[in-house]
Amino acid sequence: MLLLTVGGLAGCDKISNPFRRAPLPDMGPRMPNSVRLTFDPSFTNLKMQYIDSCNSQHELQVGTEAEAVLIDAASQNFQAVSVTGGTASPTPPDTEILVSLQRSGLKLWSDNVYDRVPADLTLEALLTFKDAAGKELGQQTIAIAHNQRLILEPTQRRCDYGNIGEFVYDAGVALSTQFIRASRAQLASGGAAPVAKAAVAPARPIQPPALSFKATMLDENGNLIFEGGERIRVRVDLVNSGDQELHNVTASLTGTPSLLAQFPTATLSAGRLQPGQSRSVEFVATLPQAPHQQKAELQVAVADPATGAPPPQTLSLSIRPAGVSADDVDQIPAAAADFKRPHTYLLSIGIGSYRDHQLSMRKFAASDAEMLATYFQSLGGLPASNVRLLQDWKALRPDIDEALLDWLPAHADKDAVVIVYFAGLATVSPAGDVYLVPYDGNSTSLSRSYPLKDLDAALSRLKARQTLFLFDGMVMKAGADGKAKAGAPQWNPAGSSTIHIVATGGIGRVIEDEKHRHGLFTYYLLRALRGESDTNRDGEVTLGETVAYLAQKVLWASKSLHGQEQRPLVLPPIRNTDPAAGLPLSKLAVLQATEAP
Repeated sequence: MLLLTVGGLAGCDKISNPFRRAPLPDMGPRMPNSVRLTFDPSFTNLKMQYIDSCNSQHELQVGTEAEAVLIDAASQNFQAVSVTGGTASPTPPDTEILVSLQRSGLKLWSDNVYDRVPADLTLEALLTFKDAAGKELGQQTIAIAHNQRLILEPTQRRCDYGNIGEFVYDAGVALSTQFIRASRAQLASGGAAPVAKAAVAPARPIQPPALSFKATMLDENGNLIFEGGERIRVRVDLVNSGDQELHNVTASLTGTPSLLAQFPTATLSAGRLQPGQSRSVEFVATLPQAPHQQKAELQVAVADPATGAPPPQTLSLSIRPAGVSADDVDQIPAAAADFKRPHTYLLSIGIGSYRDHQLSMRKFAASDAEMLATYFQSLGGLPASNVRLLQDWKALRPDIDEALLDWLPAHADKDAVVIVYFAGLATVSPAGDVYLVPYDGNSTSLSRSYPLKDLDAALSRLKARQTLFLFDGMVMKAGADGKAKAGAPQWNPAGSSTIHIVATGGIGRVIEDEKHRHGLFTYYLLRALRGESDTNRDGEVTLGETVAYLAQKVLWASKSLHGQEQRPLVLPPIRNTDPAAGLPLSKLAVLQATEAP
């Protein structure tokens, strides 16, 4: 029986996707065999239960995930692969490999630290090899014990684990490595007759790197908000996944000089690592005081003279000035000097009071529009000439028309990203059509409002690379008394190519946060742009990260702090794999070496 301990330990990666999945290792040239894989139901139907940190039970589809990875591994290592009951191959198989489950186990340990829970997943399978006539050629047992730290999702309740899917996938990769090694050994020994007539020399397996590691940034209070003067730790979890002892393993740091200078040493020795053994070393430092919110980076590398070095890993962090609260969104962080977006345009509209005094006021709408424009010029890299700000009496319907029909078409091209932000009021017709209310509009006459479908049509005519519409405001029924029937607001008009992100999908008031003096939706939008939504800590805030952050934060704050439910709406929904999800919106400055430590 082969036993492999894999230590792909998880760290501070992006929860919504973007956790990195371990690649299938290169095991050498393809074998000449045509293989049919047969999975016993005991393997395919394997499910494992676990209890999350809120004592709720969950079920993992381990068998189907491991089966998919095994098929991928076989496809990379044999000339042709077919699957019984599934994938077919035009080449008749000369070998059948039956995979059946022998043993399995899953354990989550309770001694978690920093919201990371150690987890062990064990799998043992029996491989039975048969020739084309069904004669048994031999059997091999493969087994893995996969160890990883599960990370609690960054939600208010913090119940489930954001990287548990990757945990199962990585276990499948470890099992697939054993599967290919065992199959190569069995078939190369003459256990099956390949289709190819010419003699083929047995392929020499290429061993995967014996030394692997995961670097994780930890702060003093565990909230993953890095403040000037706070103590931090860079933990490096090392694993020897080979079959030879490693004698002199070291870990080293490089990166932003002013941050690197805070560490007493930039190199640590981990000593010897036996096969399958893991060990952690930690670099400890105190963050430098930062006059502005800044970005800094550290590169972590490990090495052993005998096996070489795996690829280094980069850790990014945003250092916030000491004493500055995350609530202080009106203090704008320093911009990244190299982040320029000359092809991005913003039309920011904020109407707090209307010519028709019967309409409800939005206290902070005008200032919200101005602050958003400032953020996009500072953190979003937009030149001032790419921003049009319309507030209160300057946001008449003709002003909106001029911006959409004259200004944008004269500047935006096929490479453009166009963002329209509207803070104010909207009305909904009985058919569900949405109308934005300009300064000179009212709730009784739709002819004096701006149809959302007209705005979408104007954006579509630009043929820009991407168009976004953001709305934060109250939604009313159209009519003299506001009691007329209205359908559900249709925030995504037919044929629109624009992504619509609105503060709430229903009719009624949305929250204005008196404490922070912003619309609740806009308040968290600003917090997202200043780096709090950058869950993968790569230095850039993307649209996908922003949408995920808003969905979580606005709903939580509305229920927990304001006693009503406000649920942001995104139409069409954005998946992590969509190209729009990776659209960069803002970037913070990297801490410069010239700043005082």
